[in-house]
Amino acid sequence: MTDNTTPREVMSYDVLIVGAGPAGLACAIRLKQLAAQTQREISVCVVDKGSEVGAHLLSGAVFEPRALNELLPDWKEQGAPLDVAATEDSFYFLTSTKAFRLPNPPTMNNHGNYVISLGRLAKWLAAQAEGLGVEIYPGFAAAEILYDDKGAVAGVATGDVGIGKNGEPGERFTRGVELRARQTVIAEGCRGSLAKILFEKFRLRDGCDPQTYGLGIKEIWEIDPTKHHPGHVQHSIGYPMDMRTYGGSWLYHWENNLVSVGFVVGLDYENPYLSPFEEFQRFKQHPHIRALLQGGKRLSYGARALSEGGIQSLPKLTFPGGLLIGDAAGFLNVPKIKGNHTAMKSGMVAAEALADHLAGEGMEVADYRARLGKSWLWQELYGVRNIRPAFRGGLIAGMLHGALDTFLFRGRAPWTFPNHADHKTLKPAKDCVRIDYPKPDGVISFDRLSSVFLSNTNHEEDQPAHLKLRNPSVAIDINLATYDSPESRYCPAGVYEIVREGDKPRLQINAQNCVHCKTCDIKDPTQNIDWAVPEGGGGPNYQDM
Repeated sequence: MTDNTTPREVMSYDVLIVGAGPAGLACAIRLKQLAAQTQREISVCVVDKGSEVGAHLLSGAVFEPRALNELLPDWKEQGAPLDVAATEDSFYFLTSTKAFRLPNPPTMNNHGNYVISLGRLAKWLAAQAEGLGVEIYPGFAAAEILYDDKGAVAGVATGDVGIGKNGEPGERFTRGVELRARQTVIAEGCRGSLAKILFEKFRLRDGCDPQTYGLGIKEIWEIDPTKHHPGHVQHSIGYPMDMRTYGGSWLYHWENNLVSVGFVVGLDYENPYLSPFEEFQRFKQHPHIRALLQGGKRLSYGARALSEGGIQSLPKLTFPGGLLIGDAAGFLNVPKIKGNHTAMKSGMVAAEALADHLAGEGMEVADYRARLGKSWLWQELYGVRNIRPAFRGGLIAGMLHGALDTFLFRGRAPWTFPNHADHKTLKPAKDCVRIDYPKPDGVISFDRLSSVFLSNTNHEEDQPAHLKLRNPSVAIDINLATYDSPESRYCPAGVYEIVREGDKPRLQINAQNCVHCKTCDIKDPTQNIDWAVPEGGGGPNYQDM
């Protein structure tokens, strides 16, 4: 049993922000700016489960600086790590052997944008925030929501450290800390574990569509200098996806002969035999892509789910004692393949609403949603709301509707397509064709375990597994029997595998491999898997991702 008798240290703030990504840090910076302008004191704390700021951040990333221009207009003089301007856009349709260049969609015009590392940008933003007086604590995993006597959110508690696999405190046991605040801002990113609890407790998803997701898998390669074109931004659709499965790639030429290579698979796919990781490996073997990577070296690997539902899947954004920002709510612009600028803007609008709210009374920041509705963020998301759901009708239907919506209706079509929950889309294995993926060659394509090694993932081994089954028998009786254990394929880190002891199968969970992508929590067909935070500092330690 966990030791609940040792008292926890208590720290109190005006605003507590859970998550040191672009949304959370922008919120913190804006709060301190407003405090200085009004000569008020607003205490702000940011906690993050990664070992350092940026350790768990993964993005393509081509960065649109619109929100940054508003937040810190002198970012160039202050040395923000936006060094490689986007110089050229290209867009391809891939068949199994050919690459056909298509006109670049207007949403993918990257003039004025930058190829960046989101991790580097976050570290820089954190330094700006600390310079304004924000307290930032990486390695602190927010594990529990605290409530006051009226049921309003009153902050969070970080997880205890040193609990063994047996649930008992060990030699290194340290009690978590209570971080109490007048307002708690949830900025965990996609499918956050605290947000999931809050959605249910306060019924925040009533009246909106289910959120829908994609899984992005990324590698950084060092390529032959003769093939490197700094600022070149390339996207593709088509191969290796079939005509009914949503997906696409990116290739971003960064600095020092580095290229960000990535692939996104929509998690509404139907075939349980599909493996997003293996599809990414197949993509890299396409002649058009292999020619670029040949002779290069893979340096990094990572994976992360992203919220693709758009404006119709946004939940109620406030609750008694706090609010949601960034991808915790779902502010990703899917056609742009960008969410960092929108995440930052949501954090900035939230800060403005919070600053006014803290000067008064009440538990809920009631005008946050209305302020967002008047911002360019809301206009941007509304205009692209139908692009992603149109692809549920297949690739051709999605492309045709996208052209119609973009050029004829200009985002103002008199309809809004609904979204559907991704975990409900899998078909029984007996109704699907098994996909035979080729073995990795160790040159261009690789296996999961060698990939996880490059993510620098590490978890303290003697701790309870942070991946839990609500009902262990379901993994065999339903997932294996009906869907042939899809978790063994949709996980990009080899966490789940079926092992057999004699004739009896069981699901083995290799939690130490987990890169915190959240795919299992999203795609499990019976929603039997719960993802909770492990000890603070565990998980991947991405460098420059």
